[in-house]
Amino acid sequence: MAVSFLNDFKPSSSTEWKQKIQVDLKGADYNETLLTNTLEGVTIKPFYHLDTFKKLTIPTPTTNFKICQNIQINTEIEANKLATNAIVKGANSIKFVAKKSFNFVQLFENLLGKNCQFHFNFSDLDQNFLVELSAFLRNETFYLNIDPIGNLASTGNWFYNYKKDFEILSTLSSKIKKPYLLGVNIDLYQNAGANIVQQIAYGLAHANEYLNQIGGEIANQIQFNIAIGNNYFFEISKIRAIRYLYNLITNTYNQNTIAQVFAQPSLRNKTIYDYNVNMLRTTTECMSAILGGANTIANISYDAVFHNPNDFGDRIARNQLLILKEESYFKNAQNIATNSYYIEEITNQLVEKSLSLFKDIEKSGGFLKQLKQGTIQRKIQENSKKEQQLFNEKKIILVGTNAFKQENETLKNKLEKPIFPKKNYKKTSIIPIIPKRLSENIEQNRLKNEA
Repeated sequence: MAVSFLNDFKPSSSTEWKQKIQVDLKGADYNETLLTNTLEGVTIKPFYHLDTFKKLTIPTPTTNFKICQNIQINTEIEANKLATNAIVKGANSIKFVAKKSFNFVQLFENLLGKNCQFHFNFSDLDQNFLVELSAFLRNETFYLNIDPIGNLASTGNWFYNYKKDFEILSTLSSKIKKPYLLGVNIDLYQNAGANIVQQIAYGLAHANEYLNQIGGEIANQIQFNIAIGNNYFFEISKIRAIRYLYNLITNTYNQNTIAQVFAQPSLRNKTIYDYNVNMLRTTTECMSAILGGANTIANISYDAVFHNPNDFGDRIARNQLLILKEESYFKNAQNIATNSYYIEEITNQLVEKSLSLFKDIEKSGGFLKQLKQGTIQRKIQENSKKEQQLFNEKKIILVGTNAFKQENETLKNKLEKPIFPKKNYKKTSIIPIIPKRLSENIEQNRLKNEA
């Protein structure tokens, strides 16, 4: 018979715990010794207690996450073959990356009616093509992810111009009634070095521009595309904070909205040297995405930084998600973080600080105005430099790159694509936001010195 000892111990308050810790510190200052302040301004405490527990009601999805495979459309036949294979091997979502319009009848041959989602990443804004594609996919679940503001932020230019881009969006929103028309690409900000509070606030302000321009009814047609970094619990909390705040903001438009979240691992902490470690990084990042409640997750391959897409890398990336879902008890785990004192506290702090930054952006004229002024770019660059300094000082560790290096490893002859961003000398309307990996400077020096 089991014996309970719970009644034999008197509960201790958070004050009593703190007093006991203070005694054990033997005169050392509690705040200086045990409290950690992050780049976001979040304070991490040594313990969390019911006394200070504040639970947020987070709107979360009721269904399990989808496993997505990224596929670039070089030719329709090749992309169709890759998608067919991915679905057979366990993917139930496909994201097509398209640099131009394509023959969708040929691309989707034998792919429809398989209970599979379809996501898109377009490099242009072709109204007629998008209307025709949407009509063709009318019986499927699909996400167009049209994001003119994201295109402005990443390239420095609109697809056409401000007026025409939003006229096309308004026309599309009237003709395409099924979700999801718009995408908000927060992943750009993370990959460029924004901290988590900035990512959340910029993403919400970015989305709010669409709500202001098109109307609150568009709220349920927006998908947030985010990049997941390696700060495990903070990334879980990031997704929860986005959901909470987006619901709060859309309520002001008389909409009750559960944010749609598409997540994939960040590129910022990925490396070309000791590249197998990337597999460990993407595994924990996918775990954060699952536990945070992402609707759809697309893993990236361990060699994505320097190799062209290949069957082996894609298979490993997909299998990481399948193992987490089917063999590691992560199925239907979207609410598992609820009631965790630590995660709830981080979420609360992220919500408070992100909402404050969001309000500041709105008071100053909105996200687009700050983009045009260069304020967003400058703030991201400031945080990126802080992270880079921590990396250079080995306070941020990337195994195999700035610690525990394999000195004899050579990669110069294995690079299949450009791995460092090139300066764009094309005339732009604004300063573009450029992604930058933490390890780039070290990698450039090592490549130069390879025999």
